[in-house]
Amino acid sequence: MKILELHIYGYGQLENVQITNLHDFQVFYGENEAGKSTIMAFIHGILFGFPTKQQSLVLRYEPKHSTKYGGKIRIYHESHGGAVIERVKGKAAGDVKVVLDNGRMGGEDLLKELTGNFDKSLFQAIFSFNLHGLQNIHQMKSEEIGKFLFSAGTLGTERLSKTEGFLQKELDARFKPSGKKPLLNEKLQVLHEINEELKIAEAKNKNYSNLIEKKEMLQEELTGINGSIQDLGAMIEKLNEWKRIESTVKDEKWTSKELKELGEIGFPARGIERVDNINQLIHPYRAEINSMTERIEILKKEIAMIQPDHSFLKNEPALLSLLDQVPLFEQLKQEKLKCETKLLAIEEELSITKEKLHLNLNEENIFSINTNIYMKNQVDVVSRKIQRLEEVKEELENHYQEEKGNLEEIEKEVRLAERHVLTVQERLRLEEKLVSGNDKKSIDGELRALQDKIEFYQQINERDKATSAKQDKQKKLQFYLFEFILAAVTLYGILSKQWFLVTLGLLGCILIAIFMTKTKKQSKEVDLNQTLDGLREKEKELTKILQSAEYIEITNLEEQLELDNQRKEELQIVKMKLKQQQAQYEKVIAKFEQWELESAQNKEKLLSISNELRIPEYIANSFLLEAFELIEHYKLIYREKKQLHSRIEQINQQQEKIIKSLHHFEKLYLNEKGLDLYNAAYVLRNKLKEEHSKLITSQERLAKLTDLEADLSQKSQELSHLYSEYKKLISSAQVETEHQFYELGAKAEKKVKLTERLESLQSQLQYSILSEQERENFLQMRPSDELLTECNQEVQLLQAKLKKILEEQASIKYEIQVLEEGGIYSDILHHYKQKKFEFEEAAKEWSVYCLAQEILSDTIEKYKNIHLPMMLSKAEEYLMFLTDGNYHRIHLQDTGSGFLVERKDRTIFEANELSQATTEQLYVAIRLAFAVTLYEKHLLPIIIDDSFVNFDANRTEKVIELLKGLERNQLLFFTCHKHLLPHFPRENVLFLEKGAVQIIS
Repeated sequence: MKILELHIYGYGQLENVQITNLHDFQVFYGENEAGKSTIMAFIHGILFGFPTKQQSLVLRYEPKHSTKYGGKIRIYHESHGGAVIERVKGKAAGDVKVVLDNGRMGGEDLLKELTGNFDKSLFQAIFSFNLHGLQNIHQMKSEEIGKFLFSAGTLGTERLSKTEGFLQKELDARFKPSGKKPLLNEKLQVLHEINEELKIAEAKNKNYSNLIEKKEMLQEELTGINGSIQDLGAMIEKLNEWKRIESTVKDEKWTSKELKELGEIGFPARGIERVDNINQLIHPYRAEINSMTERIEILKKEIAMIQPDHSFLKNEPALLSLLDQVPLFEQLKQEKLKCETKLLAIEEELSITKEKLHLNLNEENIFSINTNIYMKNQVDVVSRKIQRLEEVKEELENHYQEEKGNLEEIEKEVRLAERHVLTVQERLRLEEKLVSGNDKKSIDGELRALQDKIEFYQQINERDKATSAKQDKQKKLQFYLFEFILAAVTLYGILSKQWFLVTLGLLGCILIAIFMTKTKKQSKEVDLNQTLDGLREKEKELTKILQSAEYIEITNLEEQLELDNQRKEELQIVKMKLKQQQAQYEKVIAKFEQWELESAQNKEKLLSISNELRIPEYIANSFLLEAFELIEHYKLIYREKKQLHSRIEQINQQQEKIIKSLHHFEKLYLNEKGLDLYNAAYVLRNKLKEEHSKLITSQERLAKLTDLEADLSQKSQELSHLYSEYKKLISSAQVETEHQFYELGAKAEKKVKLTERLESLQSQLQYSILSEQERENFLQMRPSDELLTECNQEVQLLQAKLKKILEEQASIKYEIQVLEEGGIYSDILHHYKQKKFEFEEAAKEWSVYCLAQEILSDTIEKYKNIHLPMMLSKAEEYLMFLTDGNYHRIHLQDTGSGFLVERKDRTIFEANELSQATTEQLYVAIRLAFAVTLYEKHLLPIIIDDSFVNFDANRTEKVIELLKGLERNQLLFFTCHKHLLPHFPRENVLFLEKGAVQIIS
């Protein structure tokens, strides 16, 4: 079964959503709350019914903003073809309607037939799995993983392992062979005890009431002694506590007394420490300030001794620029030499080019010739036009000779045909003979043939008239168009006074008029009319003969006339061919005239260009393009020549400027005069370095002087601040001398220590069980050791008396217990039977669970031997693919449920010994193999909801490649992870937009 379309009327947050053209591997991508889980629940709901209101743990996805609830799914079934399944709100699971493409309709029964009688839980267990299956593996204990995987391979979910665990738990809760707490074990023990009681049911004792009274009296005495012991115990505890804290309490009293004697002392916090610190800082500051003052004086003297020449340094940029140009002087010299050499070569090339042109023009005249792009294009057009006209002329001459030969051949055929046709007199004579001796039948046949011929020539005449009129109209339109263009050219020439255009326009008009006169053809209409008139006259004659003459059959005359008629028709056809050939010949003549016109026009252009380029006509006719290119080349070389002259002049100026500038600086700043260029530059550069060194040293000394002065100022301020702090501390203690300050500080320090000691003592006494009043009372009493000894002695006496009473009480209690446990025989027997019945009922319940466990074990063994091997074979194939061949075999446990996995090196692992990632791959392999093997007849869609998010990139790629290989089942893959999308074709991904929940393809 394949899902083709989804139409959601209203389901959760989705309302009126249509999803069409679902592929065999369809991916639904969307962020959280985009509607992925809603679409999955919609598919489950349509196929298997909506969740009922009693199923509180399952969401119903009823829409909040719409009354419509449900939708429809279009599917394709392998056996039934296309079908539409629609489910809307109705009874508990909704009202369903199924319509097949063949017209069959039905409800739940037909739907079960389409889904293979699967219910929702079975479908989800086999064909729908999500991240929770993998999370279950993470949460399991190691010994449970094997059972879970075996359960997934048999039912598709963990229900088998849960059922096994549930049965074993219930059995263990009811009975264990060596247990005590299970229900059956407890009931069995109770039965044994009651059975023993039945044996002593007769025993009774008359002293029971006396024993009860004695027991009560002993209990009262026991209560009094316990009260006394508790009071003495409390007193002993307080005495022990007082013994522990007695010294502390006395120390607290003394410390409080000392603090009262000291009274209140106004002294700054940590005053002595702060005064000591200030005194320690003042002396170094004084020494440092004296040292800085001496160093400042020394630096001022050094700065006065090293002063650079500031006027020389002010000209440093100009001097550096000049010195950098000194190496350029030699380069300019070499460049000048190269330019002069190149200038000589250009002069030679100009001379050669001028000789090739052989024009009586100087350089300036040649340079003034127009060689722009337009002129170059005109030269190129005219040159190509000359070449094309020569080719057209040759072609026209060949065509002319061919048409002329064809015309002469047809003229010969006409003359030959005219010789074979009877003359008019001969034909009249034969016709008269035929008329005089013709019979009615022959004349009648001739008359019909003559009438057919007249009709034929009339049709030809009408067709030729229509064709001739159409051709004349087209030719006239062309001639009028050419005349209009030439007239416009003539008018433009008159207005712009370009007499060349006026001449060209008038000449064109005359030539076109001549051409129209020459090419005007003789109409064929005259010949056709003459022929028709002759035929009509003959028709009249034959009609008269038919009306008046006697008929005689003359076969020979008829044959001659018939032959003559055929020859006349042939002659007529040959004449028509002659006219057509004459028209072709005239066309060739017209093309010759057109060629002459174009040649004349091109010659005019050629003369105009040659005049503008100042080239003689004989050169322009043959070498126009070559001459233009030489002129253009000459101008290019001449420009380069001018550029070289300009560059030589610039070099001379630069050299002169360098020399003048160096001499200027030499005169101003150097003692030595008359140095050459390079020596002067060397000396100036050295002087610049010396002055720079002086300037740097001076600046360093100034910077150091500034820093020292700033440091001196700062140190002075800090020293002043220390003096002010010192005075503040002395004044805050309200003393005048430092000695008084230290004495007051000693007292303050003593008070602080006493206060801290008092707080420590009070904190120790805070957790004592004795109140302050009790402590005061104990201070007034006798020594604690004497009191403690007396209390202990009294407690020992009471405990001895208590022990004697307890022993007597225990003896009495035992006697009472013996009497009470005897009881009445009938009551004990009834109690025994009741407990026995409860034991038997519990045993029946235990046997039910035991039988269920045995049936489940038998079913598992049968499944392991019959169905599981096929599934394991496919699971091994999938596991080998997912792990790149690292694990290639899956074995069953010999006993119980669980799997063993074999690595490629033949090492066997239990499921709980595998890594977490490999266990997940094993789970995926088993689930997919389970779906495609054991339920291969039911090709239902496989729905996967983000089950591989814990896989790394390689494992994810492997599992997606495996899913793509499952071609029999449709796959619906839901994900919120964008990094998975590149693994799928773009057309296979549907994007669910968050918020509006729109499908974006």
